[in-house]
Amino acid sequence: MRLNADSMRSGFQHFYKEKYNRLQLRINHDCRYKKMNDSSQLYEQDYARWAQKQIELLRSGRFSDIDIEHLVEELRDMGKSERDELENRLTILLAHLLKWQFQYQQLSERWKEFDGRSWRYTIIEQRDRIARRLRKSPGLKSKLDMILPEAYADAMVLAVKETGLPEQTFPPHCPYTQEDILDNDYYPVS
Repeated sequence: MRLNADSMRSGFQHFYKEKYNRLQLRINHDCRYKKMNDSSQLYEQDYARWAQKQIELLRSGRFSDIDIEHLVEELRDMGKSERDELENRLTILLAHLLKWQFQYQQLSERWKEFDGRSWRYTIIEQRDRIARRLRKSPGLKSKLDMILPEAYADAMVLAVKETGLPEQTFPPHCPYTQEDILDNDYYPVS
């Protein structure tokens, strides 16, 4: 079999084209790895700059340059953080509602100067903060039913510790509706 110059040239072109394509893939991979590594380092060293860079990449549509791994982690943590804040505020609010309902009368009879003012301030503050959180993150409102039992369990423990009353004093399940909890004018009757 004889090879002519054209077929040899075609063979060499094909051979070198394959080598070029593999080299190009390797370069692209190495560059992507370097970008990912640079982004990871930036994330570890300067979170604010990393976040700003991710915003710029998203806005400019350069999705392949985004640090997906850390971005997903941050988004997951942000949602968890908002949920945790809501649960903590509900816990404090519920504990104060319990104290109001089960201890206010007893303390006001014992000490004439006790008017529950600090409890009222805490209830107002927590309701305001909860309302603000729900305005900023409306998706959390749908999670209230899930969060409420945990928050109530913690609130009951807190109320027991702060009042010195036996655990049996308090209902085993939250006695307040969501509407009661969020209603600025609602204070349980003793």
